[in-house]
Amino acid sequence: MRCLSRLAVFALTLLPLAWSSFLGSTAEIGAPSKAMTATPSPKAHSHTNRLALEKSPYLLQHAHNPVDWFPWGEEAFEQARKENKPIFLSVGYSTCHWCHVMERESFELEEIGAYLREHFISIKVDREERPDVDKIYMTYVQATTGSGGWPMTVFLTPDRKPFYGGTYFPPKGKFGRPGFMELLERIHQLWTTRHDELLQSASKMTEQIESHLGKESAEKKPKLNPDLVREAAMAISRQLDPVNGGFRGAPKFPTPALPSFLLMHAVRQNDRSLIDKIVLTGDKMAAGGIRDQLGGGFARYSVDDKWLVPHFEKMLYDNAQLLDLYLDLYLVTGEQRFADVAHDILRYVLRDMTHPEGGFYSAEDADSEGYEGKFYAWTKSELMELLTPEEFKVAVEYFGITEKGNFEDHSHPNPLPKQNVLSIDNPKLKDAERPLLASAKEKMFAAQLKRIRPHRDDKVLASWNGLMLGPLARAAVVLNEPKYRVAAEKNLAFLKTKLWDADSKTLYHRWRDGERDTVQLLDAYAYLLHASITFYETTLDAAKLDFALELADAMMRRFYDVEHGGFWQAAPDAKDLIIRVKEDYDGAQPSGNAVAILALLKLADITDQARHREAAEKSLNFFADRMERMPQGTGYFLQALDYWLDEPSRVVITGEPTDERVKALIAATHSVYQPAKVVLSNRGPVEEFAKTIKDQKQPEAYICTGKTCQPPTSEVGKLKELLGKKK
Repeated sequence: MRCLSRLAVFALTLLPLAWSSFLGSTAEIGAPSKAMTATPSPKAHSHTNRLALEKSPYLLQHAHNPVDWFPWGEEAFEQARKENKPIFLSVGYSTCHWCHVMERESFELEEIGAYLREHFISIKVDREERPDVDKIYMTYVQATTGSGGWPMTVFLTPDRKPFYGGTYFPPKGKFGRPGFMELLERIHQLWTTRHDELLQSASKMTEQIESHLGKESAEKKPKLNPDLVREAAMAISRQLDPVNGGFRGAPKFPTPALPSFLLMHAVRQNDRSLIDKIVLTGDKMAAGGIRDQLGGGFARYSVDDKWLVPHFEKMLYDNAQLLDLYLDLYLVTGEQRFADVAHDILRYVLRDMTHPEGGFYSAEDADSEGYEGKFYAWTKSELMELLTPEEFKVAVEYFGITEKGNFEDHSHPNPLPKQNVLSIDNPKLKDAERPLLASAKEKMFAAQLKRIRPHRDDKVLASWNGLMLGPLARAAVVLNEPKYRVAAEKNLAFLKTKLWDADSKTLYHRWRDGERDTVQLLDAYAYLLHASITFYETTLDAAKLDFALELADAMMRRFYDVEHGGFWQAAPDAKDLIIRVKEDYDGAQPSGNAVAILALLKLADITDQARHREAAEKSLNFFADRMERMPQGTGYFLQALDYWLDEPSRVVITGEPTDERVKALIAATHSVYQPAKVVLSNRGPVEEFAKTIKDQKQPEAYICTGKTCQPPTSEVGKLKELLGKKK
């Protein structure tokens, strides 16, 4: 964001800070430092603020701070205008470690609360509920400091324009940055003595941010061609860690969009070396401590470069994307170990992260009982007491257990000693050792379940649920597991009941505790659209394609930029935003734009609706320069481009979708790794050619490219053979 740097000078001179990258990057950093609950404790509280009326678990965690918090909204803005006070905006999420460190150190202090009440209007935002708000102010923080993270701390004018920002601030000055109280006093002084300069700076910075986010570039766009994909793949693959997999450096994040793109490209080019590197990444992550070796699922990231010690929080969106990646690895390699990891992810999600009615919860913390990782880590003496001598010997060797341990909670003043994070240190087992390991793991998991669990963020987000629904539907056919189909049906029904208004064709973002919000975001529409298409392709249920068409039209009506292409992050009636943004970066989650583009391309290939294809192609061109300049941040965009560049196969399957023979053909179609492919029936709102194919005595599959189709087959083996010829 160098285009903003000149106007950032004034902001950077507000305080004599050395803006070192304290939190490392814009990645989420963690989980709370103490056991947190989603709802207020029943004990008496000295303070209760407006956040007690909110549904967000993160906002409720701050409901009894002495800070006079407002939720994001007009009430707070009006109060700031009326009293001519700057806004103190604090953004985080309920499983963010440093957010809760800052709460304990600053927001729970009476002195801090009193000073904020007197001189500021304080607003708390859950970034997971309002990523549109977070995006605007994170762009400002990154532009003026060179890095970002959560908790995000930003000071705004009463009309919500930023004039100073950062991330975590300690209670007392250290590491070259001021203490939080010192910061507040300095901001108050500047507000009273240099008020006009602050307002002018805020206006200029806001103009620059707006010109950077979502505007059509005046530069010449690169051409969308295979060279762009090939060069991007080369640039990304150069960053791969040849020893430990993933990308070089620490902390190490899975970033599933990038290995998924590289795998797609490698298979198309028959690049065995690159395929092997992605396989290595999958193996190393699965063997590492970043994977919960007992309960299943993956943590957010590892603090080291070997995937060994995780930051133990678990996010739904990570596990959703990793499920997709491991299904792909299973299809490409045929290796059962990757199917086992996929099953393991779903075992965790369906057991621990699913509402009784089918919605998926958002996240779990890293901490319990005040210690990070306590729920997951083990001492050697604990295992010695729990297991038989034979089980103990095998478990110690397999998991790499040592007396000293391999993990220490450095954020705690008195960390627990001798803690071991479980990883697969020595996977080679003798036949006689396998049942011993299985019984040891069973005992360890049962013992773990008796521990106090970390806090679970139980809000249900349409966007993140969409990310999980698509891979879940795939898993049902790829892994031949009917219970996953049942879970997917239940999840879609939940979303349509709780968050979809069928009359107004409106998809809301968050549901929790019987109540949905009023926010509409591109991510929710795009992710659920893509999931609905995937669900249709794995079932050929026409009702799911009907729903996808409704979602696509609603998404285009609310978010599509007809003039330039691309999709706005928020709906035009979001009056609480100072800027409309087009998300052009795949972060921890894929950009809503990238997902929308790929979904519309697939929908167009299934239904032959020109408006969907035109919007997708115009949007691809809009983001072409971003893909060329920043391939590492556009992995999902590149997947969409890769799909668009190849003439996709259309597999048309005739017969009733409930017919077991049809189900067998559907499963066979999805058993071959071929990303440039759509699957459709000859029923429902499909393209006209498919409708002309008549049912025969036996269900048949037609593989079509353009206007040409191969002779149909009703044989599962033959269908796999034909599909395998065009990967």
